[in-house]
Amino acid sequence: MTHSVAMIALDGVVGFDLGVPPQVFGAARDTQNRPLYSVVTCGVGGLPVRPERGGFQVVPDHDLGPVATAGTVLVPGVSGGPTMTDGTVPGEVAEALRAAHARGARIISICTGASVLAAAGLLDGRKAASHWAWAKRLGRLYPRVAWDFDVLFVDDGDVLTSAGVAAGVDLCLHVVRGDHGSSVANQAARRCVVPAWRDGGQAQYIERPVPAAHGSGTETTRAWALSRLGEQVSLEEMAAHARMSVRTFTRRFRDETGMSPRRWLLQQRVAHARLLLESTDLSVDVVARRAGLGSGTALRQHFQQSVGVAPSAYRRAFRHP
Repeated sequence: MTHSVAMIALDGVVGFDLGVPPQVFGAARDTQNRPLYSVVTCGVGGLPVRPERGGFQVVPDHDLGPVATAGTVLVPGVSGGPTMTDGTVPGEVAEALRAAHARGARIISICTGASVLAAAGLLDGRKAASHWAWAKRLGRLYPRVAWDFDVLFVDDGDVLTSAGVAAGVDLCLHVVRGDHGSSVANQAARRCVVPAWRDGGQAQYIERPVPAAHGSGTETTRAWALSRLGEQVSLEEMAAHARMSVRTFTRRFRDETGMSPRRWLLQQRVAHARLLLESTDLSVDVVARRAGLGSGTALRQHFQQSVGVAPSAYRRAFRHP
């Protein structure tokens, strides 16, 4: 028997997120090439919804009826809408989701679809993932959720959530792997021409700009330190450059950037190493020296902690041959 999946498409639905589950679940077949999942699209009243961009409409085949019997209920990402602006969700959607969860259906969200689950109260006290770019807003709207914006997905048993956009592929393959084993999941991945498993989390894709200083402060010293990433710059040297005591400099630095000088400097060294891995063919040891991390061993350690993957794996993913 096929496992039924009901997707709920809301206004502002992310088109990519809506298209991923039918592709991945549709590629999961048994040894007789029979589909293991059936996927239907539902909407409030079965009315058309407009995706976040693309200049087209999506017309669901069903109203919310299939949600009442589906083995899995899936909410793709949304852009805008009440769950992303004021923390509310249409009453009929919340009711359908809560009823599905109560009867034992598996609940899944992709990207900002987690905001819909959170607004319905299904993520309270749970660990959950979503797109890193929405971390501040989601954290503010749904403080009872234990958000993790560094991972590709979170499997919390009966409720599973993924990071942004393509991380929905990872989560759907994870579901297939859990339901039918690695062989079926690997075959589905090959049919979709995607990796069966990606190392690391979304930390390797997060942009972390340095907060700009307001008025006079440590901004000039930060620029000075950035021009010397290949050198061993000490906290005392940074404070002296800013013409402050170490204590005052550390306090001002933390006020302006939200982190200590040592943590900031390490973050900039790792960021520079990422740039060198993406844009050059330098060896890992040379990248480590130019980024001021000393050795390839130190680079691997800090890279794994900060980015979640080894430098060589990061280069394979981001360096064009």
